[in-house]
Amino acid sequence: MRPKSAAHPVEVRLDPVDNRRLARLCGALDENLRQIETALDVEIARRGARFSVRGEQATRAARTIEHFYALATDELSIDDVQLGLAEIGRRDFPARDERKSQLLTRRPDLHGRTPQQVKYIDSILAHDITIGVGPAGTGKTFLAVAMAAAALAERQVQRVILTRPAVEAGERLGFLPGDIQAKVDPYLRPLFDALFDMLDPDRVNGYFERGVIEVAPLAFMRGRTLNDSFVILDEAQNTSPEQMKMFLTRLGFNSRMVVTGDVTQIDLPSDQRSGLVVVHDILSSVQDISFVRFGGEDVVRHKLVQRIVAAYGEHAERQSAPASDG
Repeated sequence: MRPKSAAHPVEVRLDPVDNRRLARLCGALDENLRQIETALDVEIARRGARFSVRGEQATRAARTIEHFYALATDELSIDDVQLGLAEIGRRDFPARDERKSQLLTRRPDLHGRTPQQVKYIDSILAHDITIGVGPAGTGKTFLAVAMAAAALAERQVQRVILTRPAVEAGERLGFLPGDIQAKVDPYLRPLFDALFDMLDPDRVNGYFERGVIEVAPLAFMRGRTLNDSFVILDEAQNTSPEQMKMFLTRLGFNSRMVVTGDVTQIDLPSDQRSGLVVVHDILSSVQDISFVRFGGEDVVRHKLVQRIVAAYGEHAERQSAPASDG
């Protein structure tokens, strides 16, 4: 353990003491406390429900301990702690009565964790079509699926349709083994995973059986009109401009569409334009279509993901910068 400031420690005493909440706060072998120490560069000593915190950010760490204790009425995983620390780092401590974006899923803690995520959720609520563009880990797909699940639970729509282009570097559907369902499963697995994280698995399976939730490749959307639906197009950077137009014109009455993608991860041939790249120029002035752009500061996965996104962004800027004369 590296030495911390020799200043007087900040004392925290949790009262009244709930031993189950205390155990959730600390984590197995005090793993959650170690995460707080690392994030805020402090040293935490614990004796029962009393904590002694040393370091320049000892007061902030003490408030963080109290904050997580208040949240520990349910399980508090290491991921919850890391995401919570990232949120606190950006916005300090959210007010307990802060609006949580109306996401009625089995994840009660699910809400926008950055200003752009809050804007994204508000945009989906306010517009018929929302296009979210940004790097991996910014919650584009996850929050869109959460909004779809909430809309279905509130009976705002009759069905949810999730789609993505079946494009993968080096592979094509015809060369993958199995029937059509087996062929498309690898492409659609992230959407399945998000759904099962939002809703009870038995309910999801029932929705699939009744056709209330449909997951299909983008090619299956051609010729359809999607009424009373919440429709999500994921990985839209791998659409052509023609496919993007085809998808957006499927919008029916009482329906909502969300398009997500990352223009830095295009798997199309180098001579083919991405529909996600050109759609802003074409539709930016069209009423009731909203564009939300995410940056590296919106990454809410493991803290290393944010650093990786930033490093790749810096590398891309260096590659695109004109060479200096010399």
